[in-house]
Amino acid sequence: MFEQFQTYITPLLDSVGKTPIMQASIVILVSFLIASIFKYIVILGLKSILTRSQVKLGNDFLDLLHAPIYYSVLLLGLSSALLILKPDPMYIFVLSSIIKSVAMIIWTVFLLRANKELLKSLALHPTRFNTFNYKTLPLFQNILNILIIVFAVYLIFSVWDVDMTAWLASAGIVGIAVGFAAKDSLANLFSGVFIMADAPYKVGDYVILDSGERGEITHIGIRSTRMFTREHIEITIPNSVMGNSKIINESGGPDERSRCRVPIGVAYDTDIDLVRTVLMSIATQQEMVCVVPEPRVRFRRFSGSALDFELLVWIDKPALKGRLIDSLNSEILKKFRENNIEIPYSKQDLYIKEMPSNR
Repeated sequence: MFEQFQTYITPLLDSVGKTPIMQASIVILVSFLIASIFKYIVILGLKSILTRSQVKLGNDFLDLLHAPIYYSVLLLGLSSALLILKPDPMYIFVLSSIIKSVAMIIWTVFLLRANKELLKSLALHPTRFNTFNYKTLPLFQNILNILIIVFAVYLIFSVWDVDMTAWLASAGIVGIAVGFAAKDSLANLFSGVFIMADAPYKVGDYVILDSGERGEITHIGIRSTRMFTREHIEITIPNSVMGNSKIINESGGPDERSRCRVPIGVAYDTDIDLVRTVLMSIATQQEMVCVVPEPRVRFRRFSGSALDFELLVWIDKPALKGRLIDSLNSEILKKFRENNIEIPYSKQDLYIKEMPSNR
């Protein structure tokens, strides 16, 4: 690139400057003027283009382009001036390698900063980019930063004619060894990314695990998920286990309301209309029961010794389920006793056919 730039500009320099030093000075001065003008033209053009696009990166991202564009043009002028002066080939190699390395460092810093702004802009559109959100943002940012730094180091070594083949082979072997040694940690890592991206549950949700534990999600990390149970016990579950388990999210859906079922059996000679009336009056008098949807009573089945009913009510929060069921069961028992509604229970009658004779 530098040689081509010199080819185009050499005829112009011959007509202006007679000595190499004068020509090199002119090249540096012109590159300074071009850099000052070019960065504003490019930034204004990019702003107009991004204004019409769907992805909004913001002025912060565009302002980051000022420095790399400005210094890149200056470094291009310095390289051209160096070729005009024609020093010893060894000095040309060292100085040009330094200039190229500085340019790569400048653009590496720009990419690291732009990476953060770009991912933030993607995270602002969770409906369009489900994988990028405020939880997964640090992970993807760190991964891209590592890739940018590794690629920049490789290019800088290549500029100085350092063979990276052996280093890459060693890095590959080390990566395989680390992958086998940390396979569980990597499984938790990737599962954590999928959990954050897919969002089967969030912090504050009440969930039920396969093992039967029920509690509130308090933290979702890259390695594990923490749940606080009703017994005031915090459980830490690896994300690989959470990712491969059936999770019942009681807080899922359009809102946190959920339905509670209270089964109750009555004797066969009971007036079923009276049972419905009593159960509905109990449900409507409970403050924790939602008015909409309204409570319902269902006659489910004829069992062996009872008529099975079910009281269906809705609650605002899953955390209220235990207290509500306790309160409903207590009121049902009291009201059934007041209305002489029998709740059958398992019992056995012993009949003695005859008494043994006394001998």
